[in-house]
Amino acid sequence: MRKTFWIAAGGALALAGAAVAYAQYRNTEEPDYASVAIDGAFELRDYPALVVAEITHTGTRQAASSRSFRRLAAYIFGQDRPAGGEKIAMTSPVLQDRAREDEKIAMTAPVLEDEVAKDAWRMRFVMPAKYTLDTLPEPPADITLSEIPARRVAAVRFAGNGSAEDLAEMEQMLAEWVEAQGLRAKGAFEYAFYDAPMVPGPLRRNEVLVEVEEAAR
Repeated sequence: MRKTFWIAAGGALALAGAAVAYAQYRNTEEPDYASVAIDGAFELRDYPALVVAEITHTGTRQAASSRSFRRLAAYIFGQDRPAGGEKIAMTSPVLQDRAREDEKIAMTAPVLEDEVAKDAWRMRFVMPAKYTLDTLPEPPADITLSEIPARRVAAVRFAGNGSAEDLAEMEQMLAEWVEAQGLRAKGAFEYAFYDAPMVPGPLRRNEVLVEVEEAAR
């Protein structure tokens, strides 16, 4: 029942919140993609290669999110760059996933002593399409510029505050949908958050994503 509520809430409030969402995000660039298939809250998409700025922090997801967002925002707005320079426009969504073991080793950001959880979380800002790895301003040492190769992604969209419970529930639903489509997940789940924290939960757009490939016959 709860699963149905959040997905239904996202659809039912879409029209009511359309004017607000448009006013807030009409100037916010989003990654372009080709929609392959739509099935209610689920969608299969083909993304081109995307250039991102990323950083990894260890701790609870909420704590890591806050610290990572501040660092990436300081980079794109020119507040913490070796040479300063022009501001980079904010895009949507903000991407987050659990860091791989090799990424945990490569982290340069300090870990707070009062953090209980040991998970490492990577946050990525997608750079505006006009930039390449060669034309972006040099980042500080703890931020990495990289390119996500072109890929096919399955996504499920939902409203709410993106709690750990919500994300786990959507991961399970997406995994079941992917299998039902004759696809196979490739890599870890990712989270995409489109709205600022002050946006009410029922009006927020969140997604769980996973790269997919055709399942072996």
